[in-house]
Amino acid sequence: MHFFVILRRLLLGLVSSVEDVLTTVALYLVDFLCTLFNLITPDRPVGKVVLEGHPGFGGKWPEYIAPQKGDSRCSCPALNAMANHGLLPRDGKNIQFKELTTAIRKVYNFSPVFCYFLANNAAQLLVRNYRTDRLDLSDLDAHNLIEHDASLTRVDTYDDPVQGKIATALVEELLSSGTGPGGDLTADDISRQLGKRRIESKRRNPEYSLALFHKLFGSFNGSTLIKVFGGRVKDLRPILSEERFPDGWEPRVRHRMGMTMLEFNCTVLPVELSIREEVDGSSIGVGQERYTGARETKKDA
Repeated sequence: MHFFVILRRLLLGLVSSVEDVLTTVALYLVDFLCTLFNLITPDRPVGKVVLEGHPGFGGKWPEYIAPQKGDSRCSCPALNAMANHGLLPRDGKNIQFKELTTAIRKVYNFSPVFCYFLANNAAQLLVRNYRTDRLDLSDLDAHNLIEHDASLTRVDTYDDPVQGKIATALVEELLSSGTGPGGDLTADDISRQLGKRRIESKRRNPEYSLALFHKLFGSFNGSTLIKVFGGRVKDLRPILSEERFPDGWEPRVRHRMGMTMLEFNCTVLPVELSIREEVDGSSIGVGQERYTGARETKKDA
């Protein structure tokens, strides 16, 4: 009996691995084709990035309602804003992964492949089935799954395990750090703030951890502020501090197939690789002073 169980698990694992590889190859191929399509076709006109007939067309978004007691929110302002405007269930609960794919596509003009990749990746990390299962937004905040330390808009889980809360001080610090025209944020600003947050978090959080995956995800989130919102502080302020779409806002990416993974990674990777603190040695030994102090106290005793 054990032999057949082991054999079946090995076969299922092999089939699943082959299926995952083929799916990934297919996704990146289609993503590349979408990128080429965007290069040879004109962008959508300003004011018509969100398609006519969809909420948000012409910058007219459904009513904003702040989350109520018992509603589910997460560490992602972009998803929370969708729930606050009714573009996802307002309580942030019982969301189909397929529904999430469609909503991100309509609201933020990501390519269909990119939207599927994001929602399917979330399903896989939560050990759920993309086609049949559901989630609450707060499910995304299992620590070090998708949610991570050194966020630009949230304190670490060590300081507050409820990651749906907006860290107003961090948001204001980020928005005031822009060096672009009119104080808008640039990719270099995001790199600088990410590096600063990593040092701060490592110093104050004894449980600090940030694997490469989460470093890249932090740069992914920061790059969204540049690519989707154009780094424009006047738009980002309500989105980050209230998780509300300002009147007249629309995604800054106007490509007909939306923003592809290939295009987006051309921002994510430079943002991550430009973080000086990862190479200048400034992070070495940070946070160790608490242990040094403990040893000195013990020695004195």
